Amino acid sequence: MSQLLKPQSLKTKPEKVRVEPFLAFGNKETVFVKGRVISSYRERRPSSRNSWIRNIIASIRRYSVFSVANAKVEIMLHEKTFEVETDEDGVFEKQIEVRNPNPGVVEQVNFKVKSPATKNKSVWVAKGVSRFNQKTGVISDIDDTVLISHSTELGKKFWLSISKNAYTRRPLPGVSKFYRALTHNGENPIFYVSSSDWSLYDLIRDFMRFRNIPLGPTLLKDKHINIKNIWKSGGGSHQHKLEKVQRIFDLYPNMKFFLIGDSGQHDPELYAEIIKSNPDRILAVFIRLVGSLEPERKANLEKIIGLNNFFFIESSDEALELASNHKFLEQ
Repeated sequence: MSQLLKPQSLKTKPEKVRVEPFLAFGNKETVFVKGRVISSYRERRPSSRNSWIRNIIASIRRYSVFSVANAKVEIMLHEKTFEVETDEDGVFEKQIEVRNPNPGVVEQVNFKVKSPATKNKSVWVAKGVSRFNQKTGVISDIDDTVLISHSTELGKKFWLSISKNAYTRRPLPGVSKFYRALTHNGENPIFYVSSSDWSLYDLIRDFMRFRNIPLGPTLLKDKHINIKNIWKSGGGSHQHKLEKVQRIFDLYPNMKFFLIGDSGQHDPELYAEIIKSNPDRILAVFIRLVGSLEPERKANLEKIIGLNNFFFIESSDEALELASNHKFLEQ
């Protein structure tokens, strides 16, 4: 069993592997793509009527897939082809310098596994490309910012992650209304940066659609999580968020941002660091207060409050009122 839980290498040949594309977004000149290569599996669509037992079985299946290390992936965009190799966690990424030759026409990038060879012929998998050139954007955390996760309580967090699905997980009250107002009903882009792992990508996207929360590029943590260490999902260091936010800043040098997070996973400190590195790029920060705070951390957060437009909030309604009063909704 333990052998099945490790990222698979080129030395083994699974029955079928496939590309699972995650990201294809950029500006007028550049498109950033990301995905992973995994063993293929078939899962029924979740339902709000699913029992907790069925959800646990689905979670086990989700985390039991192989990630295929050192696989070669062919990428095609506008008849240009590129080849990349997956890392030890089966993840690949590529930044492509290419304009859309037909502005206004929906673009798509195509992916195909070149190796390892499998019994079933590899097929192309498509992902729509999103290009943004707006002046204002939103960057948001997910756990306990959008999605109730109990990130500071390991037992509750673990039970939620395995016993619920995209249609039975609950959002923070008022999130949809607040995010739709801040993005002008989705006209301005929103980017999600989270320490959740890529195995939860489909669940998160289905959850957003079901709860009418604006969709946007979703950048998760690269480290492979499997059934053996599922309890680590969403944990560990959150410094990777800084790298992902900086990538967004680099792709959109003329865009200014609202940052949204919570007090449970060091978002205040991370966002304060981002402000110091990019003082002219941040319009405001909204931090949802989660649980009780230790005295030392509370004192550190009180220092952060001194930053301009850095708000600690208890509800989405409070955030929406602050945004309205400060005329952020006109950005």
